[in-house]
Amino acid sequence: MWTDIIQKFRISHPSPSKPPLRPKGRPVDSRVVEKNLFILKKFIHVYCRGHHGRRGRELCVECLDLLNYARTRVEKCPYDPKPKCKECPTHCYKPDYRQRMKAVMRYSGMYYVKRGRIDWLIRYFLAQSV
Repeated sequence: MWTDIIQKFRISHPSPSKPPLRPKGRPVDSRVVEKNLFILKKFIHVYCRGHHGRRGRELCVECLDLLNYARTRVEKCPYDPKPKCKECPTHCYKPDYRQRMKAVMRYSGMYYVKRGRIDWLIRYFLAQSV
């Protein structure tokens, strides 16, 4: 009996396959880039306002740097279609930027949930699956 249970856990499950690579020279779909950046900008704006005290449409230097870095990463994504970053087999963000983006997502996600703005979270997840 125990051997059957142990055997079930020993069976290695196939790892999820990588999404297909985008052909060289073909740019990332501009719709995907613009959707992702629109949502990221909103999330980073909420984080900047909450942590750095910025008001209005201006971002602080640190948050603007994160947004520009995210733009280059989204535009250079080698996969077609672009997977969600947290599910991507290749993490293209540098560790520092990755931690910063996680903090932004954690803070902004809870901000929108607490204020009943579930539509932003739905947009985020739908944009990631486009």
